[in-house]
Amino acid sequence: MSMLITGISELVTCDETVEDGSGSPLTRGLGVVEDAALVVGGGGEDSAPVVEWVGPAAQAPDTDWAIDLGGQAVIPGFVDSHSHLVFAGDRSAEFAARMTGQPYDGGGIAVTMAATREATDAQLRALLQARVAEMRAQGTTTVEIKSGYGLDVEHEVRALRLAREVTTETTFLGAHVVPPDARGEGGREAYLDLVCGEMLAACAPHARWVDVFCEPASRYAFDGEESRRVLEAGRAAGLELRVHGNQLSEGPGVQLAVELGAASVDHCTFLTDADVDALAGSGTVATLLPGVEFSTRQPYPDARRLIDAGVDVALASDCNPGTCSSSSMPLMIALAVREMGMTPAEALRAATVGGARALRRDDVGQVRVGRRADLAVVAAPSVLHIPYRVGVPIVRALEI
Repeated sequence: MSMLITGISELVTCDETVEDGSGSPLTRGLGVVEDAALVVGGGGEDSAPVVEWVGPAAQAPDTDWAIDLGGQAVIPGFVDSHSHLVFAGDRSAEFAARMTGQPYDGGGIAVTMAATREATDAQLRALLQARVAEMRAQGTTTVEIKSGYGLDVEHEVRALRLAREVTTETTFLGAHVVPPDARGEGGREAYLDLVCGEMLAACAPHARWVDVFCEPASRYAFDGEESRRVLEAGRAAGLELRVHGNQLSEGPGVQLAVELGAASVDHCTFLTDADVDALAGSGTVATLLPGVEFSTRQPYPDARRLIDAGVDVALASDCNPGTCSSSSMPLMIALAVREMGMTPAEALRAATVGGARALRRDDVGQVRVGRRADLAVVAAPSVLHIPYRVGVPIVRALEI
């Protein structure tokens, strides 16, 4: 069975194999097809639908059935490559305190840890499913989900097991912070032993990735050598690498990520020239999380500096209970355009194909024959409306 999707005013493919001379200068580089159509086939219980044909609507082939989108734009579904969705509890008071001047230092994670440990599987599953549905309602079709709010063996395994029910992109983040009960004398080293030993062994079967909050500026997070130990242990257990780095200050996170060949280093708020040079010559993506800066009043990352240096850049939500309680990738695009020096086209690419690169995926983030038909619809004639109509829910995943 094949389905024709027509009535597309502007189809963004992000297909890098096609020379893009179409569209306006403001959408150049997106692989835009105007007055477009596409054909989707396959699918069923055991396989995802795939794109079978892309082109002008006037040249569309016959199919078994069709839907008409009535002049809306279509984009690849957003690839949100950094989120923390398995949690319980509320930290709105912490947000309100930051808005009156209280600085962020990473310590609030302990509040979420306590609430998450107390929640039942059923409660966490319901919260997780609601958050994923919220993301799809805003155009996200691929999401990475981290653990990191259990911080003991039992609850880290549980978080990853639940996350695996909704995504294959699961990340072991036992090294999120040192939990409160391990902050006494000798406790920090003992906790690292646990993370790199028993906890990792129990969590690795449920994870694709290992991550660490490499942030010497926070007394709760991990320094460069501690982070290296976590990452090397994770790699030895068969996991691929990601890094939280350079969020609160310049530090070792970016250089460590590049040295070890991590797929992505996330935050990148404070960078030296050496950090930018290292990223530019590497296969490590710089994943920027502007919702965090919005929610913590920190400076925004300088995306223009990274892009001009030739660094691969992704945008992600970092949806979490403490520093960015937003799952909206359209908001991240608007912030990147307004605050970080990105063009609308660059921001949209970073939220789609950029996120796919950060996850080392070649089957999502583009509309291309043979790729997954993970699509999103924009209730507007042009994708420029995504940052233009900030805060308005005009993007949704296309359910096929």
